[in-house]
Amino acid sequence: MVVQVPSTIPIPNAAANVSYVNRRSANFHPSIWGDHFLSYATSDSMEIEKEMEKVRKLKEQVKKMVVAPVNNPLEKLELINAIQRLGVAYHFESEIEEFLLQINTRSCNYGDHENDFDLYTVALCFRLLRQQGYNSPCDIFSKFKDVEGKFKESLVDDVRGMLSLYEATHLRVHGENILDEALAFTTIHLERVASNLSHPLSHAVARALNRPIRRGLPRLEARYYMSIYPQDPSHNEVLLTFAKLDFNFLQQVHKKELSDIARWWKELEFAKKLPFARDRVIECYFWILGVYFEPQYYLARRMLTKVIAMTSVTDDIYDVYGTLEELEVFTEAVERWDICMTGQLPDYMQFCYRALLDVYSEIEEEMTKLGKSYRVDYAKQAMKYQVRAYFEEAKWFHKKHIPTMEEYMPVALVTSAYGMLATTSFVGMGDEVTKHSFDWLFSKPKIERASSVVCRLMDDVVSHKFEQKRGHVASAVECYMKQFGATEEEAVNEFRKQVSDAWKDINEECLYPTAVPMPLLVRILNLARVIDVVYKDEDGYTHSSIVLKELVASLLINPVSL
Repeated sequence: MVVQVPSTIPIPNAAANVSYVNRRSANFHPSIWGDHFLSYATSDSMEIEKEMEKVRKLKEQVKKMVVAPVNNPLEKLELINAIQRLGVAYHFESEIEEFLLQINTRSCNYGDHENDFDLYTVALCFRLLRQQGYNSPCDIFSKFKDVEGKFKESLVDDVRGMLSLYEATHLRVHGENILDEALAFTTIHLERVASNLSHPLSHAVARALNRPIRRGLPRLEARYYMSIYPQDPSHNEVLLTFAKLDFNFLQQVHKKELSDIARWWKELEFAKKLPFARDRVIECYFWILGVYFEPQYYLARRMLTKVIAMTSVTDDIYDVYGTLEELEVFTEAVERWDICMTGQLPDYMQFCYRALLDVYSEIEEEMTKLGKSYRVDYAKQAMKYQVRAYFEEAKWFHKKHIPTMEEYMPVALVTSAYGMLATTSFVGMGDEVTKHSFDWLFSKPKIERASSVVCRLMDDVVSHKFEQKRGHVASAVECYMKQFGATEEEAVNEFRKQVSDAWKDINEECLYPTAVPMPLLVRILNLARVIDVVYKDEDGYTHSSIVLKELVASLLINPVSL
């Protein structure tokens, strides 16, 4: 649903001095990074070339392993699983696709007989196929049930198999009752035995229970997996060394990108000019690194990071600082998208408005060079929707209106920013993106709504108490409690169920045949993953010193030990 505002809004004289206005303050903590990422030390070019040559040789060795014929398909499945979890699958996409296509073609026959494959193997195969987009049938798990239709109690002693099944259940879609049952079954038993297991299985179980593979960020998952993979008796040293070198190489690429972005941000002087707003450009880059980390997306990453950084400031103008009169003018200024509107705005808004238009001008310049300037029109339209929805929420706050869930969600899904970010994530990508891709996204497909639901509800659950203390529009929690006479606990439980259902929608949309190419769907999937990492237990973005500090350091400061 698109939030409607009048096409023309009467413009009061907002450019006057506004220092007398009694404004709210959220007391956001300043950036925890200071100037850490401003400079980037380049390595010796000869050393870089030596490292690159080593990486190329190792890559060829790993590629030979991937394409080599095998008698035992489990060996190849485990190799592909390791490649994916170590974060280097982007090097071997076509080879992995070819093998899994063969497995999918034969999958209707695997596990037909009682002794064909054990639980670990069947669940691993199922998960890898689903991750690849193949709708592997879930009834394959029926063989692990007893005559009463319950999962066999004997399975609980096979912790490795139970963990494999647990991970597989997170690829389920609506109506797959057997996987719902399997999730409940494995969760109960894994929680019971987790503390009694030896390392590394104990760590693997504890981590999976907190964040299954499906919901983890690929870079963070790779860094973690490198720490436990060597303790797997069947681990491959060539693959592990390649993964570590590749991780460190990409880290250098990302640090250089972030250095340029940090410099851009510092030159804007937002921390000084707009001190009420969150200074989180480093965390913004981390967020977008979760959307795409691969080298070929460097342009898309830069664009999307600047857009999310500007969105964060704009959000704080609407939520924290602006008066309703000022916000009305700012909304109209964005609607008109005209630098001549700057003079109508108070000084503090002028900084933001000019910077916003400059970011999109830079994007337009880049896309015009590539002959794809039409994409920027979609990005601008998405930002206009965003700001209209911010204004709608601001009106609710100033009127002290607590909307019903039916009123709240259509607006709040837009203000989650995930529709806008999904749109903008397509802009800097390659030829797999077409006009059809944007039109599809603007039709509000199920996956776009689902990722927005994950974002909005997880954000509201962990942040609503802090926000209500300093004055904020009612969150989903307050809206639900008022409308249904529910307790906070009941509201939170309902939202967790809705988030779980939204993940089923995401999984369903990522199965072939897909509405758009898979690389586009993965961007939206990754946006949902970022939320699970940043907002699961805390508003990690706002309170970044608590949740994100170590995660940012692991991806953008500390290399992997070789």
